[in-house]
Amino acid sequence: MAVTETRIVTNRLREFTEDSWTIDRYLATGGYDMLRQALTMQPVQIQDEQVKASGLRGRGGAGFGTGQKWSFLPKGIYPRYLAVNGDEGEPSTFKDHMLIERDPHQIIEGVVISAFAIEAHIAFIYVRGEFALGIERLEQAVADAYAKGFIGKNILGSGFDLEVVVHRGAGAYIAGDETGLLSSLEGERAMPRIKPPFPAVQGLYAKPTVVNNVETMSTVPHILRMGGEEYAKLGVGRSTGTRIFSVSGHVARPGNYEVELGITFRQLIDELAGGVRGGKQMKFFIPGGASAPWLMPEHLDAPLDMDYVGSELKTMLGSGAIMVFDEDTNPALIAWRLLKFFAHESCGKCTPCREGSMWLEKVLFRISHGLGRPQDLDMMLSFGSTIVPGLNAPFSQTTICAMGPSTMSAVVSLDRFFREEILEMCNAGAARPTIPVTSA
Repeated sequence: MAVTETRIVTNRLREFTEDSWTIDRYLATGGYDMLRQALTMQPVQIQDEQVKASGLRGRGGAGFGTGQKWSFLPKGIYPRYLAVNGDEGEPSTFKDHMLIERDPHQIIEGVVISAFAIEAHIAFIYVRGEFALGIERLEQAVADAYAKGFIGKNILGSGFDLEVVVHRGAGAYIAGDETGLLSSLEGERAMPRIKPPFPAVQGLYAKPTVVNNVETMSTVPHILRMGGEEYAKLGVGRSTGTRIFSVSGHVARPGNYEVELGITFRQLIDELAGGVRGGKQMKFFIPGGASAPWLMPEHLDAPLDMDYVGSELKTMLGSGAIMVFDEDTNPALIAWRLLKFFAHESCGKCTPCREGSMWLEKVLFRISHGLGRPQDLDMMLSFGSTIVPGLNAPFSQTTICAMGPSTMSAVVSLDRFFREEILEMCNAGAARPTIPVTSA
C-alpha cells in the first residue's frame, strides 16, 4: 500500500494555505483550546501524564526526551526560562522556517503550555535573522495573542503570567547549539559553553533554562489533544509520533513531508518525494543534515527510527534534512562544499574545529578539483582523529559542541563508501603540476 503523509503538525498550514498564519484561522480550527485545558491541570500532570507519556523526543537534532529534559530543572529555583530554538541553520533544513512562517500560533500555544508545565514566566523565541517574513508573522502572532489574553498577565483568568519575547538571531550557524543560543540571547557572541553545568541547571542568565526546538513546541498542543499515550502509539520503538523531513537534492518533488516515524527512507524518497529525478539512479544520500554521515542506496529500506539509524547505520536523523544525490554526482565535490560551510561557520573557540575544518576544506578542495595526492584521504583521517578520537566512538570529541565532529562526517563517508573513487581521483591529480593548496 502506498505510503501517505500523517499530517498533525502540518495539517492546518496544508489545508488553509491562504491564511494559516492568522489568529482568526487558528481560533476557527481549534487553536488555543489545548491551552485552556492545560491551564486547568497541574504542571506535573502535563509533564508526566502527557509529554513524558508521549515519548516525544526533541525535533532539533539531538533527539533527547522532551519530558526528561523538563524534569532536570532543579526544584524550587526561580526564575527559570524557556528558550525556543528557531535558528534553523543546517544546510537543506527548512521545516522550522515553514512552521514559523505559516503556523506561528501553533508554536505560541506550545510555548505557553510548555512554560506553564515547567513554571517559567518568561519565554524567548530565538529565530534565525534571515527569516524575514517568518519573523514578521511571528511578531504579529505574538501581538495578537497578547491582545486575546493568551499571553501576558493572568492568562485566561488562570493566575499564570507569561511574557514572550521574539529575538532575531545574528546569522551564526553555531547559535543552533543550545548553549551558543543562550550566549547570543545574553548579548554575547554565539559561542558554545562547556557542559556541565547543563542549561537546565545553569542556563540563561545563570538560571535554570529549558531549550526546545520549534517543531517540538508545535507538537505539544497535539499531544494534549490526542493524549500522551495515544500519541505514543504512532511511530516505532522509542521514536514516537510524526516528524517533518526536509527532502532536497536530485528528487522530483523536493519539500517538507510530515510522516509517521518508522516508515522507510525508500517510502519517503521514492513514493512521497517522487524518487530521483530524470530517471537516474541514486548514488548516495545524507539522512540527517550536513552533520550526518552518508548512506547508500542499499540503506533505503532502513526505517526512519532514531535509534536504529544511530546504532545500526552509524549515522543520525539529525535535523531532518535528507539530501539525495544522483549517479552523476562527484562525492568529493559535495564533501568540499559541506566543509567549506563548516569552516566558515566555526566560531573559533575550539582549536580542533577552528584549525581542522580549515585544513579539511583545503584538502577537499584540492581533491575535488583534480589536484589531489594519493595520501590525502588517509591524511585527513589521521588529523581528523584529533577532532573525533577513534572517529567511530560515539560521543567522543575534543570540542565543546558537536560541530567539531560534524566536520568529519563527510570525510568518513568518503572513506567508507567511495575510497576507491577518491584514490583514483587523487592518483590522477598527482600526475598534474603541483600548485599551492587554496580554496575558491
